[in-house]
Amino acid sequence: MVDVSAKDVTAREATAEAQIVMSEPAYAAAAAGELPKGELLDVVRLAGIMAAKRTPELIPFCHPLRLTHVDVEATLDAALPGVRLRATVRCTDRTGVEMEALTACAVAGLTVIDMVKAVDPWARLEGMGVRLKRGGRSGTRRR
Repeated sequence: MVDVSAKDVTAREATAEAQIVMSEPAYAAAAAGELPKGELLDVVRLAGIMAAKRTPELIPFCHPLRLTHVDVEATLDAALPGVRLRATVRCTDRTGVEMEALTACAVAGLTVIDMVKAVDPWARLEGMGVRLKRGGRSGTRRR
């Protein structure tokens, strides 16, 4: 792990986004709440929150952080068709929370795929990346 002991403790925030593209029948089943595994969006949000909290157990060199906020938004979007994801994570610590936000999006996205695979085995996760980073020496950065 990188030694962050000389860094200042500051408020840190990161937002990541991703989208899951699926077939029209899978989208229709998700929108109607008729997926074989149940209601989609609440399960996806919960999976993302749980994943953010477990990031240092999943990513070998991530520092364990005391997260103060995790929010995962999952929105059905007929234009994709699919689900848009946005994860925002905050903490007050010596290093940022980008990996926690990305992990939340990744696991939330994989959860969508798992829940729709009976209807669409080819659903895919796309466009995942950090969109906002705040705190630390570099200040605020947006993509």
